[in-house]
Amino acid sequence: MQNTQGQRWRDLRQLEADIGNRTSASIITNTGVPQGCVLSPILYTLFTHDCVATSKDNIILKFADDTAVIGRITGGDETAYRREVAGLVSWCEDNNLTLNTDKTKEMIVDMGKTRSPRLPLFIRELEVERVSSFKYLGIYICEDLTWTLNTTQLVKKAQQRLYFLRRLRKFGMSRKILSNFYSCIVESTLTSCITAWYGSTTAMDRKRLQRVITTAEKIIRTPLPSLQSIYHRRALRRAASILKDPTHPQHGLFTLLPSGRRFRSVKSRTSRLNNSFFPTTIRLLNRRPTSFT
Repeated sequence: MQNTQGQRWRDLRQLEADIGNRTSASIITNTGVPQGCVLSPILYTLFTHDCVATSKDNIILKFADDTAVIGRITGGDETAYRREVAGLVSWCEDNNLTLNTDKTKEMIVDMGKTRSPRLPLFIRELEVERVSSFKYLGIYICEDLTWTLNTTQLVKKAQQRLYFLRRLRKFGMSRKILSNFYSCIVESTLTSCITAWYGSTTAMDRKRLQRVITTAEKIIRTPLPSLQSIYHRRALRRAASILKDPTHPQHGLFTLLPSGRRFRSVKSRTSRLNNSFFPTTIRLLNRRPTSFT
């Protein structure tokens, strides 16, 4: 089947550069995709489809051009992990992609009582910087898997946006407009990827987050939903989406008991796992009176 529309889309794109008040001559290109095009993520996904992990102990996560290699190291043997990184570098070279070593970071998560020294990681003879935390897809992840740093950044960003909420109230905006502004600008900041981190936050971090909402309530003079209620609602919505998708990698975690009314709990030996998304969501589902048969 010929896609003449797609052929025309590739062949008839004009490119030009603007520098100050000067514009370059136009050229026609049939390579790449326009920045901001809705097809770009799909085409990139197809292009990188064969970029997959070669070892069962490794995972390659791809979200557009943000790629992460996760390796499970047992007994201090890093062979599979380092081979995976080398394979990714080789794949990029074979597919005319450049891996930016300056922006590449390595973080080691080791919950053992004693941490053995690790050899540095090199990409094209350049040492990869080892960090204790880094920002991935808008979330700050720390090597001890705590969320205090992420909470600090969210609170800081939300408090900056409260300034504009105060200005709107000073201009005499209605409560409806103030509430809409809060939901779109402030609440969306506080609840970014909330299902991934809120269950594992400390009581102190939750108080800091809730303090922002309390301040907004005083500005708008109307009650606002708590983060706890938002987290529960979104966690249940996410669980419903996974239940409807048999191809989801974690679909098998939601297993009904013989009664058909409750889900089997996820066994956890640590509070860190017990407070994470799946065990928490299954407990929320089991509290609901709905039957899933």
